[in-house]
Amino acid sequence: MIRLEGIHKTYITGTNELHVLKGIDLHIEKGEMVSIMGSSGSGKSTLLNIIGILDNYDKGKYWLDGDLIGKMSETKAAQYRNRLIGFVFQSFNLISFKNAVENVALPLYYKKVSRKKRNKLALEYLDKLGLKEWATHLPNELSGGQKQRLAIARALIAEPKIILADEPTGALDSKTSLEMMDLFKEINDMGITVIIVTHERDIAAKTGKIIRLKDGIIDSIMDNGERKKWLADQVMA
Repeated sequence: MIRLEGIHKTYITGTNELHVLKGIDLHIEKGEMVSIMGSSGSGKSTLLNIIGILDNYDKGKYWLDGDLIGKMSETKAAQYRNRLIGFVFQSFNLISFKNAVENVALPLYYKKVSRKKRNKLALEYLDKLGLKEWATHLPNELSGGQKQRLAIARALIAEPKIILADEPTGALDSKTSLEMMDLFKEINDMGITVIIVTHERDIAAKTGKIIRLKDGIIDSIMDNGERKKWLADQVMA
């Protein structure tokens, strides 16, 4: 589903260069649930942005669902995103002046789906996520957990193959965070690939594979027994 080979990314500001990714090799299979961890500045969000075609890479190769992804127009990038990827962010990225139905329906607007049909589908997704009674409420009338459920409904409505979540539990309390991870697991059980950037060990523990970045390279990839041993070591430390 996702394959990266020798991915490099450098940001240039004036005379300063910041080499963020320094040769990333990564393969994520269809249907995996993966977490990406690392300290601030390790390249987590940059890597997620490249996977989500929100940013270009400078060097290397990236295949998404069998297609080689290179530099492309924003229109073509948007087409790939609309067809394959759903996004969930820590800050929710909801439109403050649109109600819950309108926020969830937005991806279908860009797919030229009629207003009646997209609002009907949005109500169905709100119902699935326990938010139907909040359909006409604005984001500022919802709790943090409700806002994140709303953002997840918006990500799912276009039936993506991949969900990319950048610190999706960062603005939530511990109980709500674990509820969100149970929801991501349910989404993953539907066959959707889920990739979560997080700095929280208990959140990473809910995923099947942990990828740890350090200084722009992959420090380790832990699966099954290795993941369990690492988590146990963290608890003991």
